[in-house]
Amino acid sequence: MKLRGLLILIIVCSGLSLKAQHSSDIPKLYNRISINADKQPLADVLNEISRKGNFIFSYSGTVFNPDSLVTLNARNETVRDVLDRIFLSMADYRESGNYVILRSTIRRFSIHPELIKTDHRHYLISGYVIDEKTGQKVPDASVYEKRLLESTLSDKDGYFRMRIRGSHQSVILTLSKESYRDTSMLFLSTVTIKPEGYTYEDEEYMSYASNIVEKLGIGRFLVSAKQQIQSLNISGFLTSSPYQASLLPGLSSHGMFSSQVVNKASLNLLGGYTAGVDGAEVAGLFNISKNNVQYVQLAGLANLVGGSVRGFQAGGLVNSVLDSLVGFQAAGIVNDVRSGAEGWLAAGIFNHVRRDLNGWQVAGIGNLVSGNTRGVQTAGIGNVAAKQMKGIQIGGIFNYAKEMKGLQIGLVNVADTSSGFSIGLINWVNKGYHKLSLSSTDVFGTQLAVKTGTAKFYTMLIMSGSYGVNDRVYSAGYGIGHEFIFSKRLSASAELSSQGLYLGNWDYPNILNKGQLNMQFKLAKGLNLFAGPSYSIYYSDPASLSSEGYRERVAPKSAKVYSPKTKGWLGWSAGINLF
Repeated sequence: MKLRGLLILIIVCSGLSLKAQHSSDIPKLYNRISINADKQPLADVLNEISRKGNFIFSYSGTVFNPDSLVTLNARNETVRDVLDRIFLSMADYRESGNYVILRSTIRRFSIHPELIKTDHRHYLISGYVIDEKTGQKVPDASVYEKRLLESTLSDKDGYFRMRIRGSHQSVILTLSKESYRDTSMLFLSTVTIKPEGYTYEDEEYMSYASNIVEKLGIGRFLVSAKQQIQSLNISGFLTSSPYQASLLPGLSSHGMFSSQVVNKASLNLLGGYTAGVDGAEVAGLFNISKNNVQYVQLAGLANLVGGSVRGFQAGGLVNSVLDSLVGFQAAGIVNDVRSGAEGWLAAGIFNHVRRDLNGWQVAGIGNLVSGNTRGVQTAGIGNVAAKQMKGIQIGGIFNYAKEMKGLQIGLVNVADTSSGFSIGLINWVNKGYHKLSLSSTDVFGTQLAVKTGTAKFYTMLIMSGSYGVNDRVYSAGYGIGHEFIFSKRLSASAELSSQGLYLGNWDYPNILNKGQLNMQFKLAKGLNLFAGPSYSIYYSDPASLSSEGYRERVAPKSAKVYSPKTKGWLGWSAGINLF
């Protein structure tokens, strides 16, 4: 009985797991939702649908009026059915990642062929793209053959001409343009077949490619207006090819279709524009990929990727990735990743990760992570971790982390909060340890020290002096310390410091190294007394002579002599800490 019960439990749990896994694979347009709207703005209704369907809508406010009012009562219907009821079949829906893209399809068009000619080498077709309702000729419409990867644009008069290599008894031409419903038509040598709602059965051809790279400055400059129109018209089409070669965007083995094709191998003599890379891509000057790049991408000047990069990317000047990076990225000037990054980023000047970094940044000038950082930042000038830093920052001049949970090494280190360590000339933690110490010691009548960092580890900038007749001595130095907190009023500090002494000339170095342990008692908020023993090691050349009016002997007569140049003795310090 126990064994049978255990088997039943395992089967039920497995079934639930498979059901959960299967439900996660359901296209977002087929998720079932319930929604009730009474004269609510379209934008609010779409926001509610996206919330319940767990996705994000993408659409143009110039095509769909977000303020139009919607009345709807749907119970356990698919997202597609709900959208059909809202838009009355005047919109087209496509999925891309976590997005559902809405496009208006209120208008329809078709091809009126003028000439169809075939031989054993080519299939030639020309004609006009016509608006079915108005009869007007449609300019800038994309005409393409999905299987053969041939495409063109209709001109300002709606005319197009396409020559397809090879012997073909038929072709299937598809029309696409913003605000028109996609139309596919089958052309034989002498017969045209236009089935209503003709679609391809092969889902390989149905995908979505983002056009965001064309909107950036470098994309607008390098991609021709015709290719931008083509890419906008057929953003819903994406396919793959074993290879492509190009001279420039548009002058490619895929022609103007290059922006819709993901290639295994891509060779661009000067520059290329593709839908993505699933292998290797090399360019003399630049690569532009609308979607993802996987494995290797190399360019003499720049790489621009509209999706993510998985693998190795190197550009002579710039790499820009509009999504995430997993792998290694190297650029002569700048690396810019607009989402998260895992791996290594090396740049001659600057690295920028706009979300989280899990890896290593190396730059000649600076590194910036706008999110959380787990790893290492190394820069010739400075590093910035805008949020949490778990790792190491090494900057030639400065480091900044909002929440420091690692190690900072630099001339100036700044953090908002810190549970780690900062090693530098100036270490400032906004919500940390800040004290001004005024004291006297066995060597100096007056000593001023600025202590900053955390109680666990702070640094000190020290200035000291004695001003008596024939007893003048001036000093500046640096130190580190740690505070032991016993109670609200009682604590102790252990400090190490090194100071250079000025005795009226710079003929020989005079170095005073000191370790001290002080007991501290808090009198009031921002004020405590301290006192304790110290031990000093003084290094000075026996030939060193003080100038007139300066102290002749720094070490007391009772000092232990370790060498002709080194002496040590037990001393003291006492004073107050402010703040």
